Amino acid sequence: MTRHIKKAAVLGSGIMGSGIAAHLANIGIPVLLLDVVPKEAQENTGSVATMEAKKVRSKLASEAVQQLKKQKPAPLARQENADLIEPGNFEDDMHRLNEVDWVIEVVVENLEIKQKVFAQVDEYRRDGTIITSNTSGISIEAMAEGRTEDFRRHFLGTHFFNPPRYLKLLEVIPTKETDKNVLSFMKRFGEDVLGKGVVEAKDTPNFIANRIGTYGLLVTVREMVKGGYSVGEVDSVTGPALGRPKSATFRTLDVVGLDTFMHVAKNVYDKVEGEEKEVFNPPAFMEKMIEEKMLGSKTGRGFYEKQKTAEGSEILELDYESMEYVTRKKMKAPSVQQSKQAKGKAAKIQALAYADDKAGTLVWNILKATLLYSAEKAGEVADSIYDVDQAMKWGFGWELGPFETWDALGVEKSTARMKQEGEKIPEWVENMLADGKTSFYEGYARYYHKGQYTEADINEKVINLKSFKNDSNVIMKNTGASLIDIGDDIAVLEFTSPNNSIGLDVMQMINKSIEEVEKNYKGLVINNQGKNFCVGANLMMMLMEAQDMNFPEIDLVVRQFQNSMAKIRYSEKPVVAAPFQMTLGGGTEVCLPSAGIQASMETYMGLVEAGVGLIPGGGGNKELYLRHVNRIPEGTKVDLQAVSNNVFETIAMAKVSTSAHEAQKLGFIRPQDDISINGDHLLTDAKNKALYLYEQGYRAPKREKIPVVGERGYATMLLGAKTLRFGGQVSEHDLKIAEKLAFVLAGGRVPYGTEVDEQYLLDVEREAFLSLIGEPKTQQRMQHMLTTGKPLRN
Repeated sequence: MTRHIKKAAVLGSGIMGSGIAAHLANIGIPVLLLDVVPKEAQENTGSVATMEAKKVRSKLASEAVQQLKKQKPAPLARQENADLIEPGNFEDDMHRLNEVDWVIEVVVENLEIKQKVFAQVDEYRRDGTIITSNTSGISIEAMAEGRTEDFRRHFLGTHFFNPPRYLKLLEVIPTKETDKNVLSFMKRFGEDVLGKGVVEAKDTPNFIANRIGTYGLLVTVREMVKGGYSVGEVDSVTGPALGRPKSATFRTLDVVGLDTFMHVAKNVYDKVEGEEKEVFNPPAFMEKMIEEKMLGSKTGRGFYEKQKTAEGSEILELDYESMEYVTRKKMKAPSVQQSKQAKGKAAKIQALAYADDKAGTLVWNILKATLLYSAEKAGEVADSIYDVDQAMKWGFGWELGPFETWDALGVEKSTARMKQEGEKIPEWVENMLADGKTSFYEGYARYYHKGQYTEADINEKVINLKSFKNDSNVIMKNTGASLIDIGDDIAVLEFTSPNNSIGLDVMQMINKSIEEVEKNYKGLVINNQGKNFCVGANLMMMLMEAQDMNFPEIDLVVRQFQNSMAKIRYSEKPVVAAPFQMTLGGGTEVCLPSAGIQASMETYMGLVEAGVGLIPGGGGNKELYLRHVNRIPEGTKVDLQAVSNNVFETIAMAKVSTSAHEAQKLGFIRPQDDISINGDHLLTDAKNKALYLYEQGYRAPKREKIPVVGERGYATMLLGAKTLRFGGQVSEHDLKIAEKLAFVLAGGRVPYGTEVDEQYLLDVEREAFLSLIGEPKTQQRMQHMLTTGKPLRN
């Protein structure tokens, strides 16, 4: 039987329920969002005879949909996606469950209430409809008790992590009666359609990630109190230094909400015994925080509080003994600096964990307890250590899962120390070491399982570039980029420079790569598997040249950048750009001339050069303008002024898309380009797109004359900028940047409608770029961005 989920229902419109509905809408699945009828509506409307009464009775779901449009970070990839969510209520609309293919329960975490809801679902659903619960820890088996056989066979847990759009983990939890075909379908659907990292979990308290993650957080609190550390000191060594998110421990708790965290901890506390139970019993000061509504971001104060001072604002940390907010502290110990200087994740962790100082003591005690607990519970909560590691990476944002972390520490060395300190090592770990196996992993995705190394079951759509970095696959490379053969006559150009920034080495590789692909390959994909696709040009290099007044060198660099982008545009073989995450400035300019774009849904794209006092210099102005002109339907008169105004506003205001869908609205991505929901499948999708273009007989575009608005249009664009200046909304230097940008987009001092050559526009753009980079205020902006990572308005 071939299954399809064409429509879904979400029961419960709270933060999590509405977030799941938004994620489904983002991928094009219509959703019926239901919630209870408010008490006042039940009393005042009586019947649902009128549309107005129905709106009142569905108020909770309706308000939740409206709230989705205001939330930050945005649950909706674009505002219009909210139109796919239809609000309703449990009393009037439960019969409509027979319209849907998937029902997701997201009501309050109370078994009795959930069972009542499922009794209603069972009454109205069609046979074969999949039903899942988003519970964070209530027994899936218990929820299904008393339901019909068809319900039980189609029932399982699907635990999303909050916020559903951004957090990758989806824990799928079957019962003993769940049909294996249903389980298999949901796992594949979760990965291929929902774009999630799917892990099958066992029906145990809090499943995988919350069980181990909550334990690790509470162990950290315990060690903080025991060692007399401050909140800030702990956070300064339990974040990126250990391969964890910047939010570390206590800023994470502030974001999650202390009340939510305590509820999750209590769920385990109520179900376990002995020493484990004690760890899941939070200290008294955390209970006090709950009483005082010190819940974190949602109440404005938690482990941290932002307070206004005469100098601006200051973030203070909680002194958990006095319950007062005090100046934030950072851990001061030799190992902290040693860890920062160490190269590689393993070296950074070892520098801290094995240090004989206060930071080392804290980190060792936290890691030791968390790793031993993970090993003890691995078989109880999951089928493999690989699943445990993936759950922690996808759900808690760890760079390394617990067993990968243990490998980074050195299993033999760390285990010997644990035993020396009197710790009990799980028997299976002892057996592994006794068998001569000294690590949990062997190569890429081969993990230790029941006495031998086993290949992880990885979706064939996942390409790991690291596995191709060998003598036979690396075609060429330099300090900034590599050209890699990934099979099927497709090559990948991977940026490897710091932050994947574009310098002369990257430009050189772009040119050489296209020459090589034109001779020997079917197509080229530009992609990498770093943190971001590309954050722009090498700003430091440009600033140094500008400060040395070396403008001929800057002119040469900009010419080379423009020529490299032209190489992409006019390549005889299709070039597909596969951007993801931050794709800014030069990163966007690399994408715009490509034959096709295959973007990750989470692509934040923009020409942001105005933020550092410049305009795009690699042809981005011309390319974005062309995209807007070319998307006007054939046969329709093009309003060049409207197009110019639109592009001018996008570049001058340094607009950045909040998703690939929004990048389409801004014109960075064309309607014929494609979006990958699962970022792990991006490279495969881009490879297939390049092959498709080749097989369709791809031909490079012809050089074309471009119609511009000329001097008249320049004046119109400039008027808008001057109006903002007169209103005090932009600075004098902002106006100067706007003048240069308007002149470039207008095509200079030519009549309206003049058709100009591409090279002419590029020359005008380069001249404007050179004049701006010589400005002292632009150089101040560049310096400030390099120093602080934030734009300067001067």
